[in-house]
Amino acid sequence: MSLALGAVADDYTGASDLANTLTRAGLRTVQTIGIPADDLVLPEVDAVVVALKSRSIPAAEAVARSRAAEAWLRARGAGHVLFKICSTFDSTPAGNIGPVMDALRAGRIALVTPAFPETGRTVYQGHLFVGGVPLNESPLKDHPLNPMRDADLVRVLARQSTAPVGLVDLPVVAAGPAAVAARLDALAAEGMGAAIADAVFQSDLETLGKAALRHPLSVGASGLGLGLARALVAAGRGGANTDADAPVGGHAACLAGSCSQATLGQIAAAEAVMPVLRLDPERILAGAGAVSDAVAWAGARIGAGPVLIASSAEPATVRALQARHGGEAVGHAIEAALAALAEALVARGVRRLVVAGGETSGAVVDRLGLRAFLLGPEIAPGVPVLRTLGGATPMRLALKSGNFGGPDFFVRALALMD
Repeated sequence: MSLALGAVADDYTGASDLANTLTRAGLRTVQTIGIPADDLVLPEVDAVVVALKSRSIPAAEAVARSRAAEAWLRARGAGHVLFKICSTFDSTPAGNIGPVMDALRAGRIALVTPAFPETGRTVYQGHLFVGGVPLNESPLKDHPLNPMRDADLVRVLARQSTAPVGLVDLPVVAAGPAAVAARLDALAAEGMGAAIADAVFQSDLETLGKAALRHPLSVGASGLGLGLARALVAAGRGGANTDADAPVGGHAACLAGSCSQATLGQIAAAEAVMPVLRLDPERILAGAGAVSDAVAWAGARIGAGPVLIASSAEPATVRALQARHGGEAVGHAIEAALAALAEALVARGVRRLVVAGGETSGAVVDRLGLRAFLLGPEIAPGVPVLRTLGGATPMRLALKSGNFGGPDFFVRALALMD
């Protein structure tokens, strides 16, 4: 197997988003959970997205995991590796975007952009906009783990990186791939280690993808992945995944851990069409039988149709819980509870599972011991149906970042898994 493209993703839902984008663009793509073991047989593919949970861990750990993933991809022929990050540049002042980028770029300049105009993320003059609003003025500024209060990505990345950060502005991007390549060369000659690239239109991503392939590493969200994929397909790579749509039978369930406004609205909409259980976070934190009660509740209902179990709460409620118990303790307790729920539901015959929330999805996938996925149909922009690859029990899943999807997301996801 010789890969046209490798990707190291810093969370599981972001990996699914990217793998979905690459598949839609025409690359045969597999998403793995961590670095695959030697006994996992992968089909013939053009791209592999290695999903890590490295966004919010200590920077040194994120660097070590990312380096190992990159080495695995390079050993399989990947000439270019994309370090896939969140489209909101979700990170702390210390990283982990900068430290991982510095470790992987091997002294070469890296093109960096989280832009994806299709999902409302654009970059202009190095500033990130969400739906036309600067990131620091948008609702996405209030991420529960990594609040983002600065839209100037040159400034944000410079705080994390050991090398200076430059800008490839929109007039250069509009001039085409050769102009972008020349600008990157000039910035590298000035000692820059990275360059934030503007992108306002989908066509800008194609320009950036062509230019980025000249270098061993780029950093960005799925929009940059789209640009890279289109450049590779134009060069003759690509095909279709097989067996991704094979049915799996069994029961269906949804779990929601995200507290984003999008997910809260999706839970409310789901209440009209399926049983919904809202967990009490205080009971979870107290270890007061919340999980066992939820398993019993679901077990009495899944035979008749899908159910949804949610720990999601309004931001004010989350802040109050974090103030009383500590943010890290709250997050870990809820993720562990939902992961235990997923394991119990699978033991009771659930084979189609929808999970909302990046950290929640990571906890669930780890608890279930899932290793790799084939990419199926797209549920919403950035969210595909996944079919497990390897393992004794085939499943179909959807792993959704909190802010993705329309109001009917849960219903639509389950319909595409039948």
